[in-house]
Amino acid sequence: MWEIAAKSLNSRLFIGSALYPSPQIMSDAIQASGAEVVTVSLRRQVAAKNEGNKFWDCLKALPINLLPNTAGCHSVKEAVTTAQMAREIFSTHWIKLEVIGDEYTLQPDPFALLEATKELVLQGFEVFPYCTDDLVLCEKLVEAGCRILMPWGAPIGTGKGLINPYALKNLRVRLPEINLIVDAGLGAPSHAAQAMELGYDGVLLNTAIAQSPNPVQMALAFNHGVVAGRSAYEAGLMPERDIAQPSTPMLGTPFWHQAP
Repeated sequence: MWEIAAKSLNSRLFIGSALYPSPQIMSDAIQASGAEVVTVSLRRQVAAKNEGNKFWDCLKALPINLLPNTAGCHSVKEAVTTAQMAREIFSTHWIKLEVIGDEYTLQPDPFALLEATKELVLQGFEVFPYCTDDLVLCEKLVEAGCRILMPWGAPIGTGKGLINPYALKNLRVRLPEINLIVDAGLGAPSHAAQAMELGYDGVLLNTAIAQSPNPVQMALAFNHGVVAGRSAYEAGLMPERDIAQPSTPMLGTPFWHQAP
């Protein structure tokens, strides 16, 4: 059990609700993942008749906390307006804040992100900012009132894993009291385990599960990866060494000398 934004959770895996082949597969994958926080976007659209209703019916039937996001927003005004709409629609003051600055990498705009964060904190939101792993930006977001940060592992949807473990580890060391969630770019359960081994409080992902040939099985695999990584962090990882060290003690081991 751990606490984030005044909520007690069992799972440290956050999961997205987009890109699944069907609402039922989405629901089954969420349940297999064990996730208790699911992100949703106001911009989600489906072409099939009544598919939107099925999507919401599946989500409402699950014992989860919804984390609305401002996906697709490119300006402070757009992000703040979307957050305000989300608060009314979903009846939550939680908001995953995304303000995209570059279309190619989908990298957050650090200046607009900070400005929007300040405005939303003043309006009473619990802001979960999607940001890069830049230490100075993260410190500014904390100063603005964030208790949670969501630095990327890699650009959204790339599956590259943790492209800068050093920067992520540095954030964990420098911001020990802040809940840190690696968000975006994770492609394998081992990536999630690596993030958790660094001492991160959780991970958020969508594409690696939703677009897997078997989303339900992959969701379960990520569940295990997160649990394994957290357990390893809490147990204490052995330090890396430059020199080999035998695992079998030499003391008391018999030696035989063969005469020449």
